[in-house]
Amino acid sequence: MGGEKGIIVKTPVQIEIMRQANRIAAGALKMLEENMCPGLTTMQMDRWAEEYCRDHGAEPAFRGYRGFPGNLCVSVNEVVVHGIASKKNRVREGDIVSIDFGTLFKGFYGDSAITVPVGNISAKHKHLLDVTRQALELGIQQVRVGNRIADISKAIQNHAESHGYSVVREFVGHGIGSNLHEGPEVPNYIQNDKPSPRIVEGMVLAIEPMVNAGTHKVKVLKDGWTVVTADRRLSAHFEHSVAATAAGPLVLSRREGETVAA
Repeated sequence: MGGEKGIIVKTPVQIEIMRQANRIAAGALKMLEENMCPGLTTMQMDRWAEEYCRDHGAEPAFRGYRGFPGNLCVSVNEVVVHGIASKKNRVREGDIVSIDFGTLFKGFYGDSAITVPVGNISAKHKHLLDVTRQALELGIQQVRVGNRIADISKAIQNHAESHGYSVVREFVGHGIGSNLHEGPEVPNYIQNDKPSPRIVEGMVLAIEPMVNAGTHKVKVLKDGWTVVTADRRLSAHFEHSVAATAAGPLVLSRREGETVAA
């Protein structure tokens, strides 16, 4: 979601609160992944996410943000991001579903996303998901004090494009903290117009590659939110919130039992 404020470095205490916010987001995503099945409506997913969030002492972050109508961004197949939950939209065997969820806990935000298969998916679909997850992990590895944001962007873009995919340019990762969106922007592609910010200890970044099977170009539908690939080919989206520490990247939104993509 758009909008950006200045770069705000977090204290260890604030990062710990953000870890708790992100653990709630991660728990909701894991629950949705485990319950994904053909015939499930996207509205049911939205309700489950809200219930999980509130049961764990947090508030859903997306509802009402810049007017967004849902608790969850749930985006099926060619929908890249910002899909709006609907009672009419049922997922089918072979679909892929990108789920983006944010939480607000004790004044700080959590933000994470996964793309989930519905039942058995094709080898092509699985490859897109695998490459996108790998791109995220390669980006996370660059969250080191002294590196630049562009190091994250380069790692993600190079990996996606080396497999014949493209990265979305209109929507990017971002800083996160007591605001859902803060500086700096974290593009998933290299921008050569100016030097990108240095990564400093205490910076927390929401890194979120959106990788398309075809063109990187997208379009926004008439509802003003739903973003689809311009060629209607598939898109995948994975996101983690990551703190820069002296010891290296600290992923705040790891899901329980999550395997790190090789």
